[in-house]
Amino acid sequence: MSLKKDVLNYLCTHSGEYVSGEALAKQFNKSRAGVWKAIRSLQNEGYVIDALTNRGYCMRDDNDVLSADEIRQYIDFDCDVVYYDSIDSTNTQAKRLITDGMDRVTLVCAGEQTSGRGRQGKSFYSPKNSGIYLSLVTHPMLSLKDSVSITTASSVAVCRAVEKLTGIVPEIKWVNDVYINGSKICGILTEAVSDFESGTVTSVIIGIGVNITTSDFPSDVKNATSLGVKVKRALLIAQIANELWKVSQGSFDDVIDYYRSHSMVIGKDIIFYQNSVKHFAKAVGIDDNGGLVVLDENSNYTTLSSGEITVRVNSREE
Repeated sequence: MSLKKDVLNYLCTHSGEYVSGEALAKQFNKSRAGVWKAIRSLQNEGYVIDALTNRGYCMRDDNDVLSADEIRQYIDFDCDVVYYDSIDSTNTQAKRLITDGMDRVTLVCAGEQTSGRGRQGKSFYSPKNSGIYLSLVTHPMLSLKDSVSITTASSVAVCRAVEKLTGIVPEIKWVNDVYINGSKICGILTEAVSDFESGTVTSVIIGIGVNITTSDFPSDVKNATSLGVKVKRALLIAQIANELWKVSQGSFDDVIDYYRSHSMVIGKDIIFYQNSVKHFAKAVGIDDNGGLVVLDENSNYTTLSSGEITVRVNSREE
């Protein structure tokens, strides 16, 4: 490990505390000049490190730097972490890495996305410094049917992470959009790489974007908002990844219970499309596989397993 990484890890572990250059030099058996160069390099990367004569160096608690090392220190499971200051799309990059032979669980992160992708072919606005953009790649060898549940579990993982770090309790709009106060803060796009001969999913890519402080959305982005609270981006990325890993290894019954309790559509009048035909219905429940159970205008029960819905404000209005 380089001296810069050693110094970074030490200062992060002792965040808010001062340590002298001499003590750091002794800790890592390096010169004080080498320690100073490492500190300067970290400051140039954006880390806020106070330096006071006779006291030494102190990593401020309000740092919000993104890097693979910064994210990795909060990860609770075995995975590789790769970070890009800017990328077209973390999901697209994940596919490239899989094509190049990546076979380990990998977290792909970016400071911004220039062509962020959402569900139904939509784009996801991903400006620099105001949100988090990540894709977790796993290689579960699932059946195609089992992989559908990952979409439901992903929204639960995001909500749990947000609750733990901010105290805010989000809601879930079926299938997997995460909302606060009636507006969307998060988009999730899950994609599968399949072996058609065996009928199994060899890799799953779970792409997630969360608006943290984004305020100026493009005119074509409707009903979007941000968390609006102070939270370290590296910590939120890692916490979401940790929660994703937990739900992938745990009981799906727990996931569905949480999903139901945080649903913002149960009991609401909705609009959905089936075979390009518009239907009015009431959302009445979530089945054990994450499907939305609806009562349509002809008093028939239908379970939706994919697609988009619109919550109606009034009796026949979107």
